[in-house]
Amino acid sequence: MKIGIDTFDCDGGKSGVGVYLINILKRIPPSSLPFELFGWNYDSFSYSEAAPDMEFISRCSIDGWTANSIWHILKYPGFARTQKYNACFFPSAHRRLPGSSPCPTIGTVHDMAAYQGPWRIREHLGAVLRMVLPNSLRKLDRVIAVSSWVKQELIEIAGVKESKIEVIPNGIDLEKFRPLTRSEKNLARTQSLSFRRPYILYVSRIDHPVKNHIRLIKAFELFKQRSKHPHRLVLAGSDKHGAEKVKQAAAASKYGKDIFFTGYYSAEELPGLYADADIAVFPSMYEGFGMGVLEAMASGVPVACARAASLPEAADHAALYFDPLNPEDMADRMVTLTTDREAYRDCKAKGLERAKAFSWDRCAEKTLKIITETVR
Repeated sequence: MKIGIDTFDCDGGKSGVGVYLINILKRIPPSSLPFELFGWNYDSFSYSEAAPDMEFISRCSIDGWTANSIWHILKYPGFARTQKYNACFFPSAHRRLPGSSPCPTIGTVHDMAAYQGPWRIREHLGAVLRMVLPNSLRKLDRVIAVSSWVKQELIEIAGVKESKIEVIPNGIDLEKFRPLTRSEKNLARTQSLSFRRPYILYVSRIDHPVKNHIRLIKAFELFKQRSKHPHRLVLAGSDKHGAEKVKQAAAASKYGKDIFFTGYYSAEELPGLYADADIAVFPSMYEGFGMGVLEAMASGVPVACARAASLPEAADHAALYFDPLNPEDMADRMVTLTTDREAYRDCKAKGLERAKAFSWDRCAEKTLKIITETVR
């Protein structure tokens, strides 16, 4: 009995999908069914700490989306048959799936952004994969959706049967993401960087226009004009599609000197960056789950976020909401949270309570149960 876990497109554990996989791997009990990882050669050590006793099989030596898609379509079935898998788990099923499988398959879908909204704001899967992926999703034996929003999209966009789908939200590591004590704040991690407190934080890859950074920059200008507060705007995340346009907008801003790009922020340093922020703002027009919102809340940071996609499902009544297409509305919420201390304290308290509802232990337990049930 053996179960394969596909690590392709899990970004070596560095992205949200990667964090998801690492947290699942950490919670697989030694006494459970035997698991085996397979993926890019350069990922062979990415999961060694989370799964030190799990074998890693390197496959698909040619890098790139196209080559890897072809490998999944043409080579995966033979590979799974050779490995004698009794089932295979795809943690990044919204990005990469085989066309067919000799064993049962389970996949987790984190979003359907490639199919969402006008073409100009879609995630980039490539035209061919965008056409074939819905059919591959329908062929999965079980589908895990990280939110009810994603479940509904799977039904409406990909035509997946509702009976196949289980909603299992991601978790939050409450030991890492927590409020800082006063003494910890005095040892602020930002001292080694070029910005100081107070700052407004947005953690997301720099991906234009779907992550909506340019409207946030406009909202920040309005916030500064109205409030006269000394806040900086910190944009933490790797450069992706359209990042140069976002940086040009920041440079052209009247308050450009108060806008900072940190680039990729390591998992070890990220909790400190959150906890040291005054408020967090999430203007994204599309999120499948809203991990950043909950990480900020768990850190004791009041949140303002877009009333869009899954964000209201994640934040519930613990955030202030705005229209993501309206910078003035966004700025109003930023002014409220930095000026109205009652609103600030209320959002902070509700956010801390909301974050407690999301557990990696519960996520892993339910996920492993579905995998086990699917094995035949």
